[in-house]
Amino acid sequence: MVQGIIGSELAKLIKSDKVPDKDYLIVDVRDEDWKGGNIKGSRNYPSQRFLLELDDLVERTKDVPIMIFHCALSQERGPKAARIYEETCNALHDADHTVYVLQGGFVQFGPAYKDDPELVENWREVIW
Repeated sequence: MVQGIIGSELAKLIKSDKVPDKDYLIVDVRDEDWKGGNIKGSRNYPSQRFLLELDDLVERTKDVPIMIFHCALSQERGPKAARIYEETCNALHDADHTVYVLQGGFVQFGPAYKDDPELVENWREVIW
């Protein structure tokens, strides 16, 4: 079942000794609104193409125990992608993983952590 994760918990995870792409992966499903900043180390799988890239994502991350999805607000695209990912992964692999949705999305996370280069990259104030 998809769970929620708050920004401070995600920041703690990123700053921990856990390794991105191995111990966890952050999936950003924003489309054009991806420009202007992103969570450091996240992978952009735009919602418009998400279903086309889903099989590749599931295969590539079958051994990644923690998956975090988000979009701008994490109210529609992020939760939908997380649910579809989890259902597909469970159907294809006997994966032992936890799937999260970043509560508040990048709209909350970005401005809160924009000054920390370990957490946010490519920040463009003019966009936000």
